[in-house]
Amino acid sequence: MANHRIDPTTLPGRPCSLASALQLVGERWAMLAVREVMFGNHQFGQLARNTGAPTDRLAARLKDLVAAGILERRREPTSRYDGYYLTEAGQALGEAMQPLTRWGDRWAVTEPPMRATHHDHQVVVRQVCAVCGEEIGADVVREMTVPGWDAAGPVDPQPTR
Repeated sequence: MANHRIDPTTLPGRPCSLASALQLVGERWAMLAVREVMFGNHQFGQLARNTGAPTDRLAARLKDLVAAGILERRREPTSRYDGYYLTEAGQALGEAMQPLTRWGDRWAVTEPPMRATHHDHQVVVRQVCAVCGEEIGADVVREMTVPGWDAAGPVDPQPTR
């Protein structure tokens, strides 16, 4: 399985894992293809139909996702064609997509088109620190540990006056 990792210092702007992740999966058709594979759709035709992606673009994104180690191609047991399946990284990406979907439900659509349920109720997820148990929100401040950067941006070693 391919495992493509990016040195964040090679990308423009602030080095961070978000920029590196978006370099791998930040294109619309990539994320929608992962969504469809999560839903159990493995055939190219299913992915094309359910994402609405132009087939040439979808083929390119699937190739990129396989190269990045997010999807893998393998022979379908009941077909002569290969299907696309989530790797461990792809499964974790599915978990990471859930908060973005919740944000979209609240801020991007007039009415959420899908509902996630757990038993007989809608899923409501919250983020909690596993160390201290405190709920975590968007206002979490992290110490910047990238050399040459602080929260405001690049640190000029020779400030000008």
